[in-house]
Amino acid sequence: MISHIDHLVLTTRELDKCVYFYTEILGMELQSFSDGRKALTFGNQKINIHEYGHEIEPKAHLPVPGSLDICLISDKSISEVKDILQKHSVDIEIGPVKRTGAQGDIESVYVRDLDLNLIEISNYLL
Repeated sequence: MISHIDHLVLTTRELDKCVYFYTEILGMELQSFSDGRKALTFGNQKINIHEYGHEIEPKAHLPVPGSLDICLISDKSISEVKDILQKHSVDIEIGPVKRTGAQGDIESVYVRDLDLNLIEISNYLL
């Protein structure tokens, strides 16, 4: 019945800092809508951004910053990812480590965004 995820929602306390992290550091594209809503796009996916206390209805039962735990597949090597993160003074919490992704083995590094969401950045191992 379900074929794939279309989008998910990230709740942030600081919209500008959130947008900076995901666009300038992780390379996503910012999409702005006429009603002021914002989203981050990459590949065929989208992350809608809700500002804490100003969420758009309908919303999750308890939308709070820092509750997201997501794995993102990079088109750059883990070595390149580490270099980009270090250039922007983003601390790597764990990694590189071997994990299991939806389609096989991956190598990952874990970081936190400014809302303390856990962001796993990975490559599939051949």
